[in-house]
Amino acid sequence: MKRPAPEHLAVIRQFEAAGFRAWPATAVHYDGTWAVRLTASHPSHRLNSVNPLDPSDDWRIEERIERLTRHFRAFGRPFTFRISPLAAPAVSAHLASQGWRKIKTTLVLRRALNERVFADAMHQIPLKDLDRFVTAAFQVHGYQDKLRPGFTEVISSIKPRAGLFILEQGNVPVSTAICVHDGRLAGLFEVATVEAERGKGFGKRMLLSALKWAYSHGAREAWLQVEQSNAAALNLYRSLGFEEVYRYHYRQPGSEA
Repeated sequence: MKRPAPEHLAVIRQFEAAGFRAWPATAVHYDGTWAVRLTASHPSHRLNSVNPLDPSDDWRIEERIERLTRHFRAFGRPFTFRISPLAAPAVSAHLASQGWRKIKTTLVLRRALNERVFADAMHQIPLKDLDRFVTAAFQVHGYQDKLRPGFTEVISSIKPRAGLFILEQGNVPVSTAICVHDGRLAGLFEVATVEAERGKGFGKRMLLSALKWAYSHGAREAWLQVEQSNAAALNLYRSLGFEEVYRYHYRQPGSEA
């Protein structure tokens, strides 16, 4: 893996830090510059992974992995590395040599915000009713009910201002999103449209309303994360002017698929 230029690393660090603030883990500690994020109440990889944050931090890899194994075991989570361009090449090489399988490649996208973006966007005030938003999000995403307490806890723990958005048709939620306003950044999370209503423009309408809200509070750049395999979402985001900044993937012990 080619090491990014210093100026690009600075941009990546900015988005990585914003992502950690916008989607907080219950427990965070550092092993060198590896951020270890663990969350007993929710199983997502983003909340339960080791995140190397310095391309020069590649000392005693085997020893550190052995030590961190105990932490993941204590939380009942599979040991997972999240490998971004901030990870030392030696870390990726070691995991690959040990047969850690690669799972889920995710793209980080961004676009500048200005008033032209929202020329036709409807004005929408974010929900204040967290329970109502969670109920809608679970309907739209099709999440299992057992994840509800952890999902609610994560949203409640977001430190920057978080706008909760629902788009309804006939009092039935069809799209949901969370827009986290963090200084000049507006991060989009948990974006989804119910399967039967996809391709009808609901997601685009809701996203533009969310970004209009964030822009009115001072955000000047939007960003989001989307799985590489989600072609429909990628097409939507690119149609809105989002461009790739970097990508990351996860690795877990086991044979490569």
